[in-house]
Amino acid sequence: MSKINVAILGATGMIGQRFVQMLEDHPYFEIEGLYASERSNGKRLSEVLKVRDHVYLDETLDREIETMDISKISKNCRIAFSGIPSDLAGPTETELAQAGVGVFTNAGSHRMDADVPILIPEVNPAHLDSVKDQKTFANGGFIVTNANCSSTGIAAPLAAMNDAFGLKQVFISTYQALSGAGYPGVPSLDAVGNVVPFIKGEEEKMESELAKMLGTYDNGAFNFAGFKVMANCARVPVIDGHLESLVIDMEAQPTLEELERCLVEYRGEPQKYNLPSAPEQPIIVRHEDNRPQPVFDAMAGKPARAKGMAVTVGRLRQSNGYYKMFAMSHNTLRGGAGGSVLNAELAKAKGLI
Repeated sequence: MSKINVAILGATGMIGQRFVQMLEDHPYFEIEGLYASERSNGKRLSEVLKVRDHVYLDETLDREIETMDISKISKNCRIAFSGIPSDLAGPTETELAQAGVGVFTNAGSHRMDADVPILIPEVNPAHLDSVKDQKTFANGGFIVTNANCSSTGIAAPLAAMNDAFGLKQVFISTYQALSGAGYPGVPSLDAVGNVVPFIKGEEEKMESELAKMLGTYDNGAFNFAGFKVMANCARVPVIDGHLESLVIDMEAQPTLEELERCLVEYRGEPQKYNLPSAPEQPIIVRHEDNRPQPVFDAMAGKPARAKGMAVTVGRLRQSNGYYKMFAMSHNTLRGGAGGSVLNAELAKAKGLI
């Protein structure tokens, strides 16, 4: 089977280089080119490397960065994985879709568009049908977004609980890693030994995106979920891994054993199709008093290609009619590049590319 040529946009950034990591020797996709701004043109990936916890192949490190060229990309690539900043991503991704390219993006520019899905394959695979209603689809082009990194880490546990017990209200407090701010992240004098209780736009994104993702797509329109989401977001001095505290009000009152079973047994279409980047168990429940933690659980997930793609949940408790827990996920893998790669794998499995 011949592989599908793909372009990586924003290859000098953290998310772009996570795309490179996820797509090295991928069974479906072949990296055609690495693209960034003019100032990086001609540099090798090894000269602009930011990811420090992955050993790239020598031939990958030797690849040259090219200036983004929509005509070249659309001629040579069926897919573009976008890790470029949102202000640039909006028009660039639109142009690529108009040129017949399937765009899988980490940027937030198109997340709330009326015909663009915020896709997490275990949670809302039916939303992928919305790309057929995009004007560019007749030409082969479309846009699929992944969720904000903090929304991603809790979407699967919330979907599992909503399906089984019905969600009424969800109160979220996030403890978000520095890498979520991009490279080089938050200035060291602001971050070290400190907690910053404000991330611009983050709380609003979580409250709207979760409602869209956990809703339905019918008759050409997204119908948002009816439960309430209230979020407080903070940046903490952790390199990778978003930890989130959840307090949940549900229609039903399951036992903790029933709640755990619901989470542990949760599976979706990625597991059904055995997609390469899909974790065998998308939600892992820990029983230790002090888990999950970023240092131990950010890279959760099996097999090897799915490391960092599972969500870890712990400290399940019940108090005064509410349920409490912590959730942990890798923000630049599951919540970033890995999420978009898994979205593309699902699109291929469904015959859209």
